[in-house]
Amino acid sequence: MNWIVTTVDGKIASIAGDYRHFAAIAKAVAAASPDAFGEISTRKISTEDLLALASSLKWEDLRLFGTDFQKKVWKTLFGLTHSAEPPRLMSYTEFAELCGNPQGVRPVAHAVAINPVSVVIPCHLIVPKEAMDRAAEIRSTALRTTLFKGADLYLLDTVDVGDYAWGPDVKREMIKRSLSA
Repeated sequence: MNWIVTTVDGKIASIAGDYRHFAAIAKAVAAASPDAFGEISTRKISTEDLLALASSLKWEDLRLFGTDFQKKVWKTLFGLTHSAEPPRLMSYTEFAELCGNPQGVRPVAHAVAINPVSVVIPCHLIVPKEAMDRAAEIRSTALRTTLFKGADLYLLDTVDVGDYAWGPDVKREMIKRSLSA
């Protein structure tokens, strides 16, 4: 898969499989004064190049267009793969708590869903609570009956990892790559 990277003044504003975020960026830029922004560009990169880019970026390398609440959620998501802790799958409920908004699962989930910087901001690591429950159930059974230790549960077709803009197969692949890094 090729990914389209949009930059504004040298900072990444969007990474997507298509140009869907570009219209929102153009609208935000158009609403600002002519001197507010300089160069806007796009380029295509491979998944491997995206993963390499994602591992080297800092929050300051991003130029995101969204509300303060959305940016707070995105920064918290960004921290999931840019901290000393290893990345892990998390339910929307757990993630809303991590964002300091335990009663606001829906608004947090919406912000996760409209993340403009795929993979760099790892929205693919947030899954429905039912997926976490199902994985725990499978892991429990597997540990009692086999040598299988549950490391690849996120790949099983029986565990619904939730929606993803680029489809469930891409989400599973991104989960796999994030958790095996």
